Amino acid sequence: MKLFPSHLSYCTNIHPAETWEKTAEILRTHVLDVRNRLVNSGELEKDAPFAIGLRLSAVAAEELLEGDRLQKFRAWLEETNTYVFTINGFPYGSFHGTRVKEKVFQPDWTHRARLDYTKNLFRILSIIARKDTGASVSTLPGSHKTFHADEKPIIDHLIELASFLDELSSETGHDFHLGLEPEPLGHFENTEETLAFFKRLHAAAPKPDLIRKHIGLNYDACHFALEYDDASSSLDALASAGIRISKIHLSSALALDPRDDAALSAIRDFDEPVYFHQALLRGPTGGVTRLADLPDFFEAIDCGKISPADFREMRVHFHIPLDAEPAPPLRSTRDQTLEVLKWRRANPDACQHYEIETYTWGVLPADLQRPVDEQIAGEYRWVLANA
Repeated sequence: MKLFPSHLSYCTNIHPAETWEKTAEILRTHVLDVRNRLVNSGELEKDAPFAIGLRLSAVAAEELLEGDRLQKFRAWLEETNTYVFTINGFPYGSFHGTRVKEKVFQPDWTHRARLDYTKNLFRILSIIARKDTGASVSTLPGSHKTFHADEKPIIDHLIELASFLDELSSETGHDFHLGLEPEPLGHFENTEETLAFFKRLHAAAPKPDLIRKHIGLNYDACHFALEYDDASSSLDALASAGIRISKIHLSSALALDPRDDAALSAIRDFDEPVYFHQALLRGPTGGVTRLADLPDFFEAIDCGKISPADFREMRVHFHIPLDAEPAPPLRSTRDQTLEVLKWRRANPDACQHYEIETYTWGVLPADLQRPVDEQIAGEYRWVLANA
């Protein structure tokens, strides 16, 4: 979908699919249903191309590259007037119905398997993407802090990828770029750490201009809101440092006042075993305390390591649908997403790729659950109304 002068999609990581066969089924059903809903309600012209934010596991990517599947997929895109400008390459393996948590960071960028998988995603884009949209892949922020990763192989693999993308761009005429996606407790997680990492990456690269061209940032509005980073200031600082804003995820997190007993009781409904739900608490002087997951937060309270009374706000990594606020006393960080959209209006050429990314549909509490296609269409309407 055109979001002048940018492109807007929703990420298909909301749908369970680990094989190409299952991914193709989702495209034929859910994606086209969302498109039709938007056409029927007038948000999308009947003959307007519809963008797909594709998610491919490593298995699905390898399967798609076999035989004539990729050519058939390209033909399907043309037949249905749909197009792919971005792929979510953060989850390498299973992303639904099992414990994901730390596994979503594995293999990290210290492993060649992560590099090879990402190259496959760009090989796929080189065939199916349109030359006028650019082509991006989003990925994890190098590693996870608990892995205590050696940064050198991370940087070496990113430098190799930049050279690969430059050659592939020369061969195909596409503008390829990777977006590293900071999130709480990632190898780099906030504006300050992101600036420092890219400074080291640029310094280590034999050709730093290739890094600036092909290796950038996937700015997730939910993740930076969790870090209490002001959206406009953060995006300005990152762009001013010569970091390409490869893609922006339009998303929001869960927020509450930890001094409110009713709010502490209400967030227990969001404690589920599939995804990490990092909890970040801000004190009266602005300091932030981080806990790796909601169970760690509750355990820290129970054993007296922290007292909710010592904090003024708490934000939890649980993606909340953009058009549906949780019931009070809970709320979302949707105001930060509005700030991102305001920044987009002031900087229309700074980023061309935007993606709605509320992947938590399957684990949302019952009062926030709707049919998945209805939810996605509702989020589109919210974005378009506020764009």
